[in-house]
Amino acid sequence: MSYLSELLPSSKDYSNAKKVWRHDVIAGITVGIVALPLALAFGITTGAGAQAGLITAIYAGFIAAVFGGSNYQVSGPTGAMTVILVPIVMKYGVASLAPLGLFAGLLVVIMGATHCGGLIKKVPWPVMEGFTLGIALVIAMQQLPSALATNSIGGPNTLVTAWRTIKHAVSAGTHWSSVIVVILTLIVKFSYPKLSHLLKIKIHIPASFVSIIVMSLIVGIFGIKTPLIGNLPRSLIAHASLSASHIGWYALSVGAIEIALLAAIESLLSARVADQMVHIHESAESYKPNRELVGQGLATMVSSMVGGMPATGAIARTSVNIRSKGQSRISAISHAFFLLLVVLVLNPVMAHIPTATLGAVLIGTSYRIARPSSLKEILKTTRLDAATLLITAVMVVVVGLIWAIALCTAGYFIATIALKRFRHLR
Repeated sequence: MSYLSELLPSSKDYSNAKKVWRHDVIAGITVGIVALPLALAFGITTGAGAQAGLITAIYAGFIAAVFGGSNYQVSGPTGAMTVILVPIVMKYGVASLAPLGLFAGLLVVIMGATHCGGLIKKVPWPVMEGFTLGIALVIAMQQLPSALATNSIGGPNTLVTAWRTIKHAVSAGTHWSSVIVVILTLIVKFSYPKLSHLLKIKIHIPASFVSIIVMSLIVGIFGIKTPLIGNLPRSLIAHASLSASHIGWYALSVGAIEIALLAAIESLLSARVADQMVHIHESAESYKPNRELVGQGLATMVSSMVGGMPATGAIARTSVNIRSKGQSRISAISHAFFLLLVVLVLNPVMAHIPTATLGAVLIGTSYRIARPSSLKEILKTTRLDAATLLITAVMVVVVGLIWAIALCTAGYFIATIALKRFRHLR
């Protein structure tokens, strides 16, 4: 019984609900404001559409909050997952997301049920930092089609795809209106925090949200010709069929394994970072890695079968939740209900958001993910750590996420052992 109880929700998850629910609801709304533009942007970037991003944020956000192993984690579509999904969708179509998500989610549940959650602690920190930097670079390059208002031209890896997309956009005639929208969006996004501080604005409004509102108004008022999101269906369930996909068994197996591994790694990393932010370690309140995997697996399975995408724990949204004083699962649940309300009530407003603005928001987000100041500090540490970080980042861009983690983790341990023996011999 104890084995099952470790993996399932219980009343203990809400033991402090009476004390914190008001603060948690406010924190959830704040996270929802941050999650809205990201969900739209990640859905469009993947190729599944803005609706798929919102469906993922709502369903996965709710299910992972209830069934997951962290009191602070906020889940949904993430940039890291788009890195894997973009080439799959380009090759096999959007219909492939349903079977991929179902089988990948099942694998993650099995990983949790067989107690694989502790393995994340074996991955060296320089590898994880390089992994994060590589993801940031890939997210930025994936926004080129939105920024240039052109189609993505596929290639063997993200770097080649980005280069081919730029060449195609230039040869077809640069869409300067979209480029200007991107530049203005970035200016607003990075200027607003300083401006709000100078004006002493006490209400926290995320810069991404402000930039989307401002640029949507500018594009509408001045009639700037740039692609818009357009009307989204109000339905929260889109048609998803396992038989509609033409993906073969080999591609399905490889893709599902990659998605499952990434979902597990990113979710556990995010939960681990959340515990560090609130300064809880190895206590009853710290995250439960195996239950977290079960929750994330269920979230991906359900989300993919109702027209969404595979999901993971999101470091950016989780950190916003903690900074907003979220203290229980109620905040992540509230974030999902806030997004549901937005879809049902503000749908016509979202139709006027420029896709170039969403691309720019993700470019800005990738800069935040990369954390240049932290990178400078890490690069000043040992040569092995610095080299591992940089090599991992390059391999994420050129080779892929899973291979980058596997090879660089193995290489780091081998190099560490070799250095110890070399020093011993000296």
